[in-house]
Amino acid sequence: MKSRIYYPSAIACLIVALSGCGTLNTVLSIPEKEIPASFGNQKNTAGSIANINWREYFADKPLLKLMDAAIANNIDLQMALQRIEVSRSSVKLANGALLPQVGLNIGTGIRKFGLYTMDGAGNATTEITPGQLIPEHLPDYYVGLQASWEVDIWGKLRNQRKSAISQYLSSIEGTNFVISNLVADVAIYYYELLALDNRRDIIKQTILKQQEALDVIKLQKEAGRANELAVQQFNAQLLNAQVLDKEVLQQIAETENKINFLLGRYPQPIQRTKEVLFKEIPQQISAGVPSALLENRPDVRDAEFQIEASKFDLKAAKAAFYPNFNITASFGFQAFNPEFLFMSPASIAYSVMGTLVAPLINRNSLEARFNTAKANQLTAMYNYQKTILNAYVEVANELSNIQNLQQINVLKKQQSDVLKQAVEASNELFKYARASYLEVLIAQQSALQSNLELIDVIKRQRLSTINIYKALGGGWR
Repeated sequence: MKSRIYYPSAIACLIVALSGCGTLNTVLSIPEKEIPASFGNQKNTAGSIANINWREYFADKPLLKLMDAAIANNIDLQMALQRIEVSRSSVKLANGALLPQVGLNIGTGIRKFGLYTMDGAGNATTEITPGQLIPEHLPDYYVGLQASWEVDIWGKLRNQRKSAISQYLSSIEGTNFVISNLVADVAIYYYELLALDNRRDIIKQTILKQQEALDVIKLQKEAGRANELAVQQFNAQLLNAQVLDKEVLQQIAETENKINFLLGRYPQPIQRTKEVLFKEIPQQISAGVPSALLENRPDVRDAEFQIEASKFDLKAAKAAFYPNFNITASFGFQAFNPEFLFMSPASIAYSVMGTLVAPLINRNSLEARFNTAKANQLTAMYNYQKTILNAYVEVANELSNIQNLQQINVLKKQQSDVLKQAVEASNELFKYARASYLEVLIAQQSALQSNLELIDVIKRQRLSTINIYKALGGGWR
């Protein structure tokens, strides 16, 4: 009678456990945005500069030396490498979950059954060996193997393993992205340092000229050709230039320390050649086609692997609704006396059991886990689209920036030449009292500002070649 009730009940429980699983949809999608065929008005579809190794793209030896030191010692990069190790261990853990778990069990114990029980009453009259009853205090020794195995019928463990593999690949791409940013950051701070060196040269040259002008105006005052107001104006201009010099010195110290921080070391001088700032900049940057960003940018591939991982997590969450099939087994030797443990086949003990466990009460928690996995997958999909959009915008901005900076550079050079001539003309006219000292001051100040702005434009041009290289996905190969 029990068997007639048990089997239908088990089948009913199984049906209840499986009911509703068909409504758990794991095929998700969001509206896709098509990637444009080109970057704005750029017609050049040649190979992207991102395919160039960064050692070839950055040809300055002192800069390459700094980059090598950064890759070897940067703290953020070392942390990213450890995240790879964590992900690799997670893959090994997921692989191990698919295999049977086998362990060696060595145990001993002692048991006493109450006399007025079925076991106690039976032991009191039963011989354990010929002529010897089962003792009241019964020792128990066991040596054997125990195994358990969850049979992955529904693919839950396999999907967890695939998710771990995707997370591992994602961590590798994340590390590549750290390397790309690190190479770019070192180059950016390096060229900012070169620009500051050149700014200071201009300021120092200006200070010398202003000191000469101050000496001249003092002589003219003594000769009655100028007044004290003119002397004070020239002196104030000189003091302002000296203040600028000290500010640039502080900026140089801070920029050097930023580079040292990226290199994972304490502050020390940075070897550099300031003339490198004026090295010829390419007039045409080969950006390739936007679809190449999917292959070249590590953050895009990282986001793609995150989608893959979330898909497998969602499938594993759905499989958790189905019954688990577990097999447990043991094989060993068991006896009440160690002398008999390995002496007789009668000491052999073994067991095999298969169990099918279907979730019934905790379905709310399983549904919450499934909904979380579903939201995570949709988030990963949106993040992927956001990453691609951001990559495209970065490239488009930098291409536009490069084009405009080329034109600004030409105009700034013309402005600098004009103001240089204005300074010379004002000085000559001032000697013959055909120009006021205010005109001389204005001409000198305008020339200084123009020269500093020209250095800034040249620096921005240099940084634009770095940013476009990073935006296209270069710097990690």
